[in-house]
Amino acid sequence: MFLHRETRRKETEMTKTATLQLEALASPTCMQKIEAAIKSVDGVDQNNVEVLFNASKAKAGFDADVTDADEIADAVHAIGYDALKVKSC
Repeated sequence: MFLHRETRRKETEMTKTATLQLEALASPTCMQKIEAAIKSVDGVDQNNVEVLFNASKAKAGFDADVTDADEIADAVHAIGYDALKVKSC
């Protein structure tokens, strides 16, 4: 399936990536909980979420028309972990 050039451009403009610095990652179980919390946010691309245990970071692609990096960080905070927004582009 081919998308019209304008449609592809609009999709690219709406897609952003949030990078969060995570605190208190003690085990891979923490990583799984954080990944699930991020994926639960409306607008997050389910196939574009990565939690990096050794780096204590999370990256998530999201639709900027639906959510933002602060909302993604709030989802992590809601399950008891600290998340600082490092970058959103």
